Amino acid sequence: MTRHFLDLSDAGGDAVAAMLNDALDRKAARATWPKGRPDADAPLAGHVLAMIFEKNSTRTRVSFDMAMRQLGGSAIILEAGSTQLGRGETVADTARVLSRMVDAIMIRTDDHAKIEELAHYASVPVINGLTDQSHPCQIMADLLTIVERGIALPGLQMAWLGDGNNVLNSLIEAAGLMKFTIRVGGPEGYEPDARFVERARAAGADIRFTRDPREAVAGAQVVVTDCWVSMGQAGGEAQVAAMQPYQVDEALMAAAVPGAAFMHCLPAHRGEEVTDAVIDSPASAVWDEAENRIHAQKSVLRWALGQL
Repeated sequence: MTRHFLDLSDAGGDAVAAMLNDALDRKAARATWPKGRPDADAPLAGHVLAMIFEKNSTRTRVSFDMAMRQLGGSAIILEAGSTQLGRGETVADTARVLSRMVDAIMIRTDDHAKIEELAHYASVPVINGLTDQSHPCQIMADLLTIVERGIALPGLQMAWLGDGNNVLNSLIEAAGLMKFTIRVGGPEGYEPDARFVERARAAGADIRFTRDPREAVAGAQVVVTDCWVSMGQAGGEAQVAAMQPYQVDEALMAAAVPGAAFMHCLPAHRGEEVTDAVIDSPASAVWDEAENRIHAQKSVLRWALGQL
């Protein structure tokens, strides 16, 4: 059966834990190596990943390319505007064709239904590089970063500040799988997808909501935020104004537990959702988080291709 990675629940908690352990081991094994040198076992030698981009990308593009290189494979970049997909070829036909040519497909797009259709018609694994609904590969890197800092996932106390976007949806899904708490501080009308909240709570996660940013971060071991207006989403002055009380600054970080980590999936709008003093502070884990996109995605690729 083809393993798709459209959301974290496609893998499940045990597989997520196995992927994190694999990522930790592989990262440690190559700590002093040149970044382009393949892993000693080159487990994806001869494998090719097709990467479809319908949204702009820096970290997803580079990290998946480097992940395939380090695993011994290769990647092909497909820009939607320069492929037949951008000229009206159906998603189903694109899935059928690419399945005959490559070993896996990663897509970064808007409508989540599009990636579900791609997976339905593909006979090779399809990996969600981002949709408007969720961003599971980012959360794999986030979880890896948290574990690296010596923080256990079961029982983790996390605070989220700002918009209830795709990243938060996937974090909430992770909370259900790995059994941790998220306190969401944000304005009314900008809540995450209720389906993710309901499923996480049913799985035993503690998901709480507050309009008070200090209440959200009280007792938090990890404080997370993201851009106030997600890429390609409608927003504007009203949304930015509503988010102002949820800016992560030094005073807000001080309300978390001593030594709390700050995380942001990037790119950051400095001076909006986070101040320079926080993102450039010792508490900031954002650069580790960005690098860990490579290591986490290597393990996602191995899982999708049946090696984990």
